[in-house]
Amino acid sequence: MIIWIASYPKSGNTWVRSIISSYFFSKTGDFDFSLLKNISLYPGPKYFKNVIDKPGDVSLFWEHSQKSIIQSQKKTFLKTHNALVALNNRSFTTAKTTLGAIYIIRDPRNILSSLKNHYGFKDYNETFEFMKNKKKYIWDIRKKNDYSGFQFLGSWSDHYKTWTKNRKFKTLLIKYEDLQKDCYSTSHKIIKFILTLDAQNIELDEKKLFRSIETTKFDVLKKKEIEKGFEESININDEKKPFFFLGPENIWQKKLPKEILSKVENEFKDDLNYFNY
Repeated sequence: MIIWIASYPKSGNTWVRSIISSYFFSKTGDFDFSLLKNISLYPGPKYFKNVIDKPGDVSLFWEHSQKSIIQSQKKTFLKTHNALVALNNRSFTTAKTTLGAIYIIRDPRNILSSLKNHYGFKDYNETFEFMKNKKKYIWDIRKKNDYSGFQFLGSWSDHYKTWTKNRKFKTLLIKYEDLQKDCYSTSHKIIKFILTLDAQNIELDEKKLFRSIETTKFDVLKKKEIEKGFEESININDEKKPFFFLGPENIWQKKLPKEILSKVENEFKDDLNYFNY
């Protein structure tokens, strides 16, 4: 069965994947980028036999590919930015193939700076338009005419609601800010949730979890990217954009111009209040 690590882009998905992969796929809890291959991106070319040449048509194969995934492994972690929606009358996933999900939410005002850098947007207004677009989708721009990596986002607000209001399977909501404030307690909650889904009564290894946290701190990951590179970073106009960009230094109060801040807060007012942002 599948355990989803889901989020809107630039919300901390890679951080959570790093902690989970170092805990479950290493002997000591020590992290290395190679461990992330155990939690690959879905949808993606590796999960489909044919090239998908139209945006959205990947939805026609969601169910079949996920059934194939769970046949080969008892438990599979998958990363996704796809909203939990239906396209072409096909649901992204169901309780037939899904064991549970972890959804990471992040203050949209801080997402703005990270998105702007990651996708090379010309300004904050372009980034804001991306975040509020109810029909927005992304795909791997490195693979021309191949939409097997198509992921439907919708708006930032709609995205988190599709996952957090889901009642088909258990979903753990994690705030990125809680990982920053108290990484140990929040990571402990994540690992316990996964172990509970397994229903095997396995005790959490405190020492291993500590190593998983220590070796996935932002400055450690950023240094690894500088020294070894990181395949998930994107080339924009032949310029390699750093994946680990600002981290704890991404403080919207210092980064965002007043004009764009006002737009974001007006657009997502109810959401910001709901999460006490």
